[in-house]
Amino acid sequence: MHKITMLAAGALCLMASAAFAQSMTQGVQAADQDVSNGIVSAEAVMAAKNGWLVIHRTDAAMKPGPVVGHAPIRQGTTNDVAAILTEDVASGDMLMLMVHSEDGGTKRGEFEYTLGAKEDGPVRVDDKLVMTVIKAQ
Repeated sequence: MHKITMLAAGALCLMASAAFAQSMTQGVQAADQDVSNGIVSAEAVMAAKNGWLVIHRTDAAMKPGPVVGHAPIRQGTTNDVAAILTEDVASGDMLMLMVHSEDGGTKRGEFEYTLGAKEDGPVRVDDKLVMTVIKAQ
């Protein structure tokens, strides 16, 4: 009887944590910033699962463009996330800081996304990308 109670309690905990992950607010908090040091920072990233903060180029059309940096993030809130830029970004360029998953790839812990791919792809909530846009200064 004791084992059944423990199994039931464990199952309830798993269901509760899955429900929490789905219901938590996901987002990216970041402001316009100087990127001359080759780094883009987010004050906080909230994610339902472990994944990536991915830096995309964008413009007034607000469509995600090529990836120019990424950094790992944890489930829950990760504060002060710094992504190293992989190419030059000029003052005035618009950057989209987006949450991507760690799903669908073949290598856990390695960022495998390429524009349009499903591996480690963008996270959506209510069919909207989890992201914010900043301007490089």
